Amino acid sequence: MTRVEMDRLGWDELDVLLVSGDAYVDHPSFAMALLGRLLIAHGFRTGIVTQPRWDTTRDLLVMGRPRLFAGIGAGALDSMLAHYTAFRKKRSDDAYTPGGLAGARPNRACIVYTNLVHRAFPGLPVVLGGIEASLRRITHYDFWSDKLRKPIILDAKADMVVYGMGERALVKIARQLEQGVDPSGICGTVMVDEPVPEGVECEELPSHEAMLADPFLLMQATLTMERLVHQGNKWATQKVGNRTVVLAPPAAPLQQEEMDGLYALPYARKAHPLYSKNIPAEAMIRDSITSHRGCGGGCSFCTLALHQGRRISSRSRASIMHEVDRMARMPGFKGNISDVGGPSANMWGGWCTRTKGPCQRSSCMTPTLCSHFRVDQKAHLDLLRSVRQRRGIRNVRVASGVRFDLALKDLQALTGYLDDFVGGQLKIAPEHVCDHILRLMRKPGHVLFERFLDIFARQAARAGKKQYVIPYLMSGFPGTTDKDMHALALWLAKRGWRPRQVQCFIPIPGAVATAMFYTRRAPDGTRIPVATTDAERIRQHRILVPSQPSDRRMHKHTPGSACKARTKRPRHHLRGKGTPR
Repeated sequence: MTRVEMDRLGWDELDVLLVSGDAYVDHPSFAMALLGRLLIAHGFRTGIVTQPRWDTTRDLLVMGRPRLFAGIGAGALDSMLAHYTAFRKKRSDDAYTPGGLAGARPNRACIVYTNLVHRAFPGLPVVLGGIEASLRRITHYDFWSDKLRKPIILDAKADMVVYGMGERALVKIARQLEQGVDPSGICGTVMVDEPVPEGVECEELPSHEAMLADPFLLMQATLTMERLVHQGNKWATQKVGNRTVVLAPPAAPLQQEEMDGLYALPYARKAHPLYSKNIPAEAMIRDSITSHRGCGGGCSFCTLALHQGRRISSRSRASIMHEVDRMARMPGFKGNISDVGGPSANMWGGWCTRTKGPCQRSSCMTPTLCSHFRVDQKAHLDLLRSVRQRRGIRNVRVASGVRFDLALKDLQALTGYLDDFVGGQLKIAPEHVCDHILRLMRKPGHVLFERFLDIFARQAARAGKKQYVIPYLMSGFPGTTDKDMHALALWLAKRGWRPRQVQCFIPIPGAVATAMFYTRRAPDGTRIPVATTDAERIRQHRILVPSQPSDRRMHKHTPGSACKARTKRPRHHLRGKGTPR
């Protein structure tokens, strides 16, 4: 991060400069740390500049001009999502900034940082990556400006975009540039006006101008992108004016040996000593272990499957145990591991048995669990127990939560999770109780959630534990009416639960639900009601979480009367007479 560190390493120049909208925490849960360590392991001298000022190039010039290229990421969140709430109000904090202070990164950080690099290092290739660039790789709906925007590679004037998990692509880009070759044909990348190789399958997406004329084409393009990511063998193109955006097929998921090698790199597991203030995200993630990537859920409002893929890439048991031993030896470690998991902890080791033909499903979990999706939850439970028995380890938790419909497939494993690895709280994501909304969300039916709660309550009572379910609930989802929100409020009231915080749906670029929000249609073309204005969204939200005295009076005689605002409590925390104590 500094010239002094370069001198200590004996480096006269960098090969690659990474620019991030997040502070630098050298932990494998943070993309820039992971990618920086990987590039160094492959012999490329790599520096990182974090949260540079955007009114001057001085921060970028600290370590000099890199020899090969600059890689830019907005951070762990889309910069607009990091800055604004669901109601477009400015956020007052930022967990990825020293001191938790907001305002350390610009709006549309990828675009601003690219322009900054062009000013600092004219002619240097610029590669965009991370969530912000990955999910904006084609024409996309931007909630904060309420319009369709062009692919980010054109808006930012970058040379290339890496989409998805970028390890394979980034190393190949560096190697081709090292050899004096212009990077091309690399899986998991986007370029402009690049020729598509002859003889390959290529799908043409609706043009930007066609989407402007017919909004439903955004839905078609979104579903196509989702399918291409999962099937993984086709090129795609999109016309934007007189330019052609070319998308190479997605990079193959890392194999177990590659995952093990990546997480075995020498991470310090703490923030860079350059910072004088604590970084909130570091404290949240410091004592956690990533066991796998990918999510078979394919929820329509989530972009995990679009970014990481639906196929699960898991680390070996030996790799995870090795990381546990390293953590146990670290100064200041208190023996408590907050999480051994991924998008859903109980998907570790999951695999697909399908061998013939492309998969046509949008989710491995809904409307029912796919017969080709297999996971050994007992093996995961055994892994957690082995971690807990390791020297220097006192407690192990699964803070990333479990997929409850998957857990119900193995009641013995579910009992093990609840007995041994759930502390006072278990995070799950029912989101709603109305089945027609759950189908649009690609979530399991409400009856499964009720069944899970019954088992949870019986198990907690049998064990004599004070345990609480922390359900993620959502308001304002496309297709939801005020009547649906009252139905959810009534269900909560019957259980004696009062939500202290509920997430209002935010249309994130690239998600199927975002296309629903923009087009006012379900994926099959059926028209659906959508709360689009802030007034409509706030009204639905306050049915569950009234925040003003007038709101409470307004809902006094409605099924939502049991809702009570406690917005400073943890996210989605529910507590009431229906929760086992």
